[in-house]
This record gives sequence, structure tokens and C-alpha cells, in this order.
Amino acid sequence: MLNRLLFSKVDNSPLIIFRIFFGILVALECYGAILTGWVERTLVAPQFTFNFIGFEWLQPLPGPGMYIYFIVMGTLGVLIAIGYHYRFAVISFTLLWTAVYLMQKSAYNNHYYLLVLISAFMACYPAHRFCSVDAKRHPSIKKNYMPSWVKWTIVLQLLIVYTYAAIAKLYGDWLDFSMVEVLMSNKADYYVIGSILQEPWVHKVIGVCGILFDLLIVPALLWKPTRKWAFFASIFFHLFNSIVFQIGIFPYLSLAFTVFFFEAETIRGIFFKKKVLYVDGGIAIPSYKSFLLAGFGIYFLVQLALPVRHYFFKDAVLWTEEGHRLSWRMMLRSRRGKANFKVVNNENGNFTFADTKIYLSKKQRPRVAAYPDFAWQFAQRLKKEYAEKGENVSVYVVDSKISINGRPYRPFLDPEVDLANEEWNHFNHHEWILPSNLE
Repeated sequence: MLNRLLFSKVDNSPLIIFRIFFGILVALECYGAILTGWVERTLVAPQFTFNFIGFEWLQPLPGPGMYIYFIVMGTLGVLIAIGYHYRFAVISFTLLWTAVYLMQKSAYNNHYYLLVLISAFMACYPAHRFCSVDAKRHPSIKKNYMPSWVKWTIVLQLLIVYTYAAIAKLYGDWLDFSMVEVLMSNKADYYVIGSILQEPWVHKVIGVCGILFDLLIVPALLWKPTRKWAFFASIFFHLFNSIVFQIGIFPYLSLAFTVFFFEAETIRGIFFKKKVLYVDGGIAIPSYKSFLLAGFGIYFLVQLALPVRHYFFKDAVLWTEEGHRLSWRMMLRSRRGKANFKVVNNENGNFTFADTKIYLSKKQRPRVAAYPDFAWQFAQRLKKEYAEKGENVSVYVVDSKISINGRPYRPFLDPEVDLANEEWNHFNHHEWILPSNLE
């Protein structure tokens, strides 16, 4: 049964067209990041970036380096789309994109994380064996079939993403639609739809449909009687997100995934009319079966575990942020913070307050005040800078307050704790985060 599910040979039309879509979209993402100023704002202009903790060695390239970096990634996307030196192109893109993802979190986005995972998947898939330059140059690799595990790994990954996204929405601020109201409050100036998005009934529709879509879309796409309706719902849902939230390629990448849910004959008939449909359906068990099952088994166990890790931390994730990232907790909170960083000379007791406008970009400043890991990293940065000038200092975050989802500001970080002398622990709660008073 397992062998038939995972190792049957099936027509590869969905994978081939997805490769083309994927390559085009990542090229647009990378070139667009330059043209829209994202690279400038996020990686070039700031004095330093807030890396994922533990990856401080990943730093933006100096001068025009990051522009060249993104041009290279965009070009790799083109190579992926046309299938030229496919393995080199997709592995290189995966490594470069992962580095950018870990290099900064000021512009953290779950979609960037998903792109890391899907890029790694594509590096494992035989996506260059048809309609590619590689297949034309080396006819021996040309195939019109793929192993069925390719489809099911994509489906399972999407099921995890959407299911956890739905579960995460089952909390007070989403269920009473106040979070939706917060999300829509800064869309009032949108042409035509801005005023509509402020209507309470619209917030209720968005709130309910957001949960139902995330929970049901993958099963609905898998079941043939509901597949077309689910596909049309996907088009509306993702185009709505693209227009309202302007989240780059993700809505279109999500639509591209739907090719794996339709029959290969349908996909071939639309995109590859001259392609011979593979209908053999034989089973080909590879010599690396054990390695493949073990690798994907461990991978999906990790994917199932990461989104629930916050339950093992003290206090609410909505307050502490501990366990929030890598958990498909999308559009669930709005955080605003206020804080002052008091730098105390440990030798003479003199102190000063760090001017965040000198150190941080406009985009970084709100995050330093509202997120505990940003505050800790900034304290470490100040300690390092003063040490280079020969001063031994402590750094305290005073008058620290945050507002969650429009609630009144409340004390957030302990002003008596020297953050410059604290260790960061990925697996334990940090006691210098004051207890929450979330209702």
C-alpha cells in the first residue's frame, strides 16, 4: 500500500508546469525586491540587521553586493524556469534564499519561510526531465513521469501550513473579529474598496472565511466533486490577499500549487498538448527508499512539532512571541511598543540613553521596542559597541510597554534586568519578559 502510494510512476505534467511557474515567480520576487526598494530598506540602508539568533555570521554584503546578490538569485529563477543546469540553479537559489531569510527578520514573513521549504523540495524533485533545456541537451534524462511521492510531499506540506493557520486563528481576538478590524484599519484609503473594508459585516465575513478556507481548502482540492469550486475559491481568496495585503508572490505561488491537485491529463491538456500522457502506473521502488522515507519522516515530524512548541513555554505566545516564528501564525497580531535603552557604565555609574534613531532604521525601531528578541539583540549590539571603545556597560530597557491588537499599553520588559548580560535560550522562557495581562 505504501509503495503504491509513494512510488507509483505518474505523469509529471503538474511538476513540470510548477517548475516553470516557480522559476518565474522567484525571479519576479528577487528582481522586484530591488525595484521596489526592499533590498535597500531591509539590507543596505540599516547599519546592521537583526539576524535569526545564532546566525550573526550571516551579514549583508557591502556596497552594491546585495543588489548583485538578488540579481543572481533572480537569474537563477530564470534558469529554474527554463530548466537549464536545473540542479545547480535550484540548489544555489535555495542556499542563497535561505541565507537572506536568516540574515534579517525585520521584514519577517511566513511566506519567505515557505519559499525556503519549497525551494528545498524542488532541489529533490526530478523537475527538469521534460520541457527543459537540460532534457533537450541530454535526451537520456527525458522522462514523462515522476514518482508519486513528489505530489504527496507537496500536499502534506500545504496541509500542515493551512491547518495550523486555521488552528492559530481559533483565539479570542480573531473570533470576535477585533483582529480583522485592526488588519483593515490601515486600508481605509484604498481606492473603491477602502471604505468597504471598514464595515463590521466585512470583518465577520473575512474572519469566518479565513478559518474555513484554511481548514478546508486542501481536502476540498483533493476531493474531485469539490475541486473546481475550491479552485475558484482559491483564486478569489489569494487575489483578495494580493490586492489588500500586497504580500508579493505568495498568492500566486499558492495558486501554482493547485496544479498538483488536478488530474495530470487535465494539466497536460492545458499546458503540454503535444506531450504523451504517461498512463503505465507501474511501481518503481528506488534503492534509496529507506533514506527517502527516513528523511521525509524526520522532516514532517519537525514540521508538525514546530507550530505547537509555544505551548511548552510559559505565558501566552501572543505576549512573549516565544514560539511564534516558523509556526504558520499568520496575520494574528499587531504589536506596538515603547522603550528606552539605558546604557550604564559599570565602572563609574554614569549612564546615557541610546538614541535609536542613530542606530536603527525607521522599520527596525518599532520592532526593537515591541519584540523581546529584537530588544535583546540591540542590547548585545550596544554592549559590543561600547566594549570596542573600552567601556564595560550594562543595558537596561526602561519604560518598556507594548500594545497588543489595539489594547492599552502595558509594561513588557523588566527594567531591573541587564539584557546585555543575559543569555538567549531558544528552548526556555525568558523571565525578564514580564507576565502578561491579556484578557
